[in-house]
Amino acid sequence: MLQTAFQRYINNFRGFSREVWILTVITFINRAGTMVLPFLSKYLKENLEFSYSQVGWIMVSFGLGSMLGSYLGGKLSDKIGFYRIMIFSLFTSGLLFFVIEQITTFWGLCLGMFAIMTIADMFRPAMFVSLGTYAKPENRARAFTLVRLAINLGFAAGPALGGLIIMNIGYRGLFWIDGTSCILAISIFALMVKEKNKEVIPHEQLSQTHVSVFTDKLFWIFLFVSFATAMIFFQIFSTLPLYHHEHYGITEFQTGLLMAFNGFMVFLFEMPIVGYFERKNVPKINLIIAGSIAMALAWYVLLLDIWAGILIINMIMLSFAEMFLFPFSNSFALSRAPKGHEGRYMALFTMSFSLAHIGSSKTGMEIVDRFGYQVNWIFMGTFGVIAVFVALYLKKLLKQSAI
Repeated sequence: MLQTAFQRYINNFRGFSREVWILTVITFINRAGTMVLPFLSKYLKENLEFSYSQVGWIMVSFGLGSMLGSYLGGKLSDKIGFYRIMIFSLFTSGLLFFVIEQITTFWGLCLGMFAIMTIADMFRPAMFVSLGTYAKPENRARAFTLVRLAINLGFAAGPALGGLIIMNIGYRGLFWIDGTSCILAISIFALMVKEKNKEVIPHEQLSQTHVSVFTDKLFWIFLFVSFATAMIFFQIFSTLPLYHHEHYGITEFQTGLLMAFNGFMVFLFEMPIVGYFERKNVPKINLIIAGSIAMALAWYVLLLDIWAGILIINMIMLSFAEMFLFPFSNSFALSRAPKGHEGRYMALFTMSFSLAHIGSSKTGMEIVDRFGYQVNWIFMGTFGVIAVFVALYLKKLLKQSAI
């Protein structure tokens, strides 16, 4: 019985091309090396002694660079191909990490963070487009999930390694490790994966199938759902850890265990869930709706603030919301794109996450500061409910457009 269950679990990892596995490995190396991000605000505040306001502006520059990079990466992937963009992005951002380590002024860091994130986040839409090219259509959602597992494992390993590096070398060692990991990852990719010739689409066929991303009404409705659900999910990195300590008095280590529990659940269950629904051919929009409902409820349960165990229930619901939402949202965005325009679609999709990152912490912190945590959970849960209704409206429109 146990052997059969294990075999079924392993079968979810079969059927991927060599290129997809290489993309997964380099994503893990890159994300495990991304040690600067978890400690960036701490480094700016404690080492460089910037004010909270200055740290906030540097993080805004970081987010704006991320948005511009996502847009450029997608647009250029369509024009000159994802392969060149991926190599340029990781190699150049790796070199820029060595440069930014030398910058200690406020305006220098605002410009430096904006520049490095513009180049670094050109990688994301290009990588999504590469998965669309190297993965078979029938296992595309699982390919996205495989790369997401690599990202989650990398993010789990990165901060732990980063803490050791800070203790032994200092904060500046993080920039060197981050830069080196970018260059190492993309060198492996360039050596082991050859550029795939872009499919030439006849002009007549392109003009018949092409719908501009800016006039694709259904895609913009989908982008709102992606933005709303990502914005409330990102509370996990801002207000939620503070709430753990301030309301329940739990330690940073215990918060870390709850975060690790989230990562462990995603690692264990996401691939079987995606594999099951992919085999059953369940419409992606149905799974996005289910994930949106779980995401909204995850914040409403925190209103029952008389028992610390509610934090575990909150984390379980967030984990399942994440597993239903994000892999199928990635796949939906790519499947919506006409041939030859995948980059533009994935650019706007990744930009919705960058915008959510910028808005999430600022909105949550302002609500907590003025009205308290309970109002914040009501706001986030209600914003999630709005996302559910918009997703249901999108499902109705998709049915009508298919008739």
